[in-house]
Amino acid sequence: MCEPTCVGALIRNDRGRVFVQRRSVTRRVLPGIWDIVGGHIEAGEIPEEALAREIKEETGWELHHIGAQIADWEWEHDGVVRRELDYLVAVRGDLAAPRLEEGKHDAYAWVGPDNLDLMMEGRTDGDGRLRDIVASALQLDTHRPAPLPTCLQQDEREE
Repeated sequence: MCEPTCVGALIRNDRGRVFVQRRSVTRRVLPGIWDIVGGHIEAGEIPEEALAREIKEETGWELHHIGAQIADWEWEHDGVVRRELDYLVAVRGDLAAPRLEEGKHDAYAWVGPDNLDLMMEGRTDGDGRLRDIVASALQLDTHRPAPLPTCLQQDEREE
C-alpha cells in the first residue's frame, strides 16, 4: 500500500447519525456525490493535522477527539490511486449549523441506517465502499477518544 494521501472524518451527532455532505457538481473529482468530511494531506502534514484542517475548512467545526480508525483503503480516480485513512472523530461546534465550504459542497445530511443509501446517490460507478465505511461508523456503540497530538492541542486557558 502507498503512503496515506487523504483523510476522512466520520462525525456523529448525539443520535448516532453520521454527517455527510454533497460535493458540488462543478468539482473535478467525484462531482455530485455524497461524501464524508475530509481531503488531501498537504506536504508536511501528519494525518491528524489534515483532519483538523479539513474539518475546519469544510464545516467550521473544531476537531476535539480522534476515536477509532474506521478504514484504511485505496481508491482510484482518473488513473490516480489514493490511500485514505478514515476516523471516527468528535468535534466542537454547533452541529445544527455547519458552514459548508463555498463552491465545494452544496448540501448536508445526517445519515443513519434508515437513509444510508443516500451515499449511493449520484454515483455512476456503483462503488459502495464509502457507504460501507459510514455503515461501520454507525454500528459502533461507543468510542474511546484518543488524545490529540501535542501539536493540535489547544491551551485550555483559551477556551
